[in-house]
Amino acid sequence: MLSTFQIYERLYEQHGPQRWWPADTALEVMVGAVLVQATAWTNAAAAIANLERSGALSASAIREMPIEDLETLVRPSGFFRAKARKLKALCEFLNSRYADDIDAMSRHSTDTMRVELLSVYGIGEETADDILLYALGHPVFVVDAFTQRLFYRLGMCCSPKTGYRRLQYMFHASLPADVELFGEYHALIVRHGNSVCKTRPNCGKCALSSICPQIGVRPEN
Repeated sequence: MLSTFQIYERLYEQHGPQRWWPADTALEVMVGAVLVQATAWTNAAAAIANLERSGALSASAIREMPIEDLETLVRPSGFFRAKARKLKALCEFLNSRYADDIDAMSRHSTDTMRVELLSVYGIGEETADDILLYALGHPVFVVDAFTQRLFYRLGMCCSPKTGYRRLQYMFHASLPADVELFGEYHALIVRHGNSVCKTRPNCGKCALSSICPQIGVRPEN
């Protein structure tokens, strides 16, 4: 069995650098982390583009905008009413707790910031860790459905629904706590899950096929 780092190396060799997160500012990362929930990145990107064109890609603009207008702008991301509320809640938190100073946020401990982020409406573990890693520069490994599926198929976890923190611990325990490595690894897993290790996997194009015990696996229920 390959180590987690050797799996990273094979994914990197197959797909090349992904250079995530595609954003110009830390706030844009945070907004994207909310908008990408339960949708493809292309849909989230379309909503971000709407916000940018409207001059609304700032915490103050999102807070001050009527909720109906915000819903219209983020509609391409799906679940637009809920996501508009989530963005409002996030930006209210940024103001009330940090006066919109994201640099100040980044100086707090990872554990403190994770607890605070999880207290915000609409922010779960994956979204909180996206923000911690890509916006605040904290070395936390982001786990998503692609991670669960890939590492279950590789026989490195017992279920495709393995708990978030349990799977995250596997990466934290076996890899150096490096922001760049964690960000690139997560991005590679997403790329691999979207293009190769899909629900119906394309095993013939997988750089990990030689070690995968589930070649040609049927889709999980």
